[in-house]
Amino acid sequence: MKGKIIIVTGGSGLLGKEMVKQLISKSATVINLDKIEGDSNADNVICDLTDDNSVYKAVDQIINKHGQIDGLVNNAYPRTADWSKKFESINPESWRKNVDMQLNSYFVITQKVVEQMKKQKSGTIVNMASIYGVVGNDFTIYEQTAIAPPAAYSAIKGGIINFTKYLASYLGEHGIRVNSLSPGGIFDHQDKTFVANYEKKVPMKRMGTPEDIAPGVIFLLSDDAKYITGHNLIIDGGWTSI
Repeated sequence: MKGKIIIVTGGSGLLGKEMVKQLISKSATVINLDKIEGDSNADNVICDLTDDNSVYKAVDQIINKHGQIDGLVNNAYPRTADWSKKFESINPESWRKNVDMQLNSYFVITQKVVEQMKKQKSGTIVNMASIYGVVGNDFTIYEQTAIAPPAAYSAIKGGIINFTKYLASYLGEHGIRVNSLSPGGIFDHQDKTFVANYEKKVPMKRMGTPEDIAPGVIFLLSDDAKYITGHNLIIDGGWTSI
């Protein structure tokens, strides 16, 4: 990763912080695109990923400063406050807004970054998806908790995985690789009952951590994965194997 210019969107969040930290440890130059500043060793660029003009301005700023973009990690996770309502109670406008904020923001920044990567005839993109873009929800793990898994989340993450395959097919001739990564459940001090239910089912008997996910992102960005494109790397402690 030494000398590579890598953009991580949402680099101040739970998973993003660890990605930024580990990329810096590998001597990459990391640009954190987020609404708040993160790691002081990163190049923090304030950006609202849900605002097209903010994205265009930020990417232009990066190109003007660094002259290239070697990698993009689409990791940001914007969402509305009401998005985890039960399916029957979801406001259609909320559904539309969440699809726009998450899925469409991946499209906008990817389209802009690809312009530069095509000029370079190289680059790699990692889109963060989820096991719930691959398999259906197990609703039993939410029993006796207040957690309601968002329907939009599964729709968006499934869309991201197939968008990744489209991009891999379309951009391969330009030397650009595109992969997705689907984490399983990540521990973030959730309801104790939910954590117990999840850990009882998952084969490795624990929830994941950001430290489990970041190395997979770095692998997909690296030259070690130079012949891997269109792949969805699942890191889930075996959840999708059963």
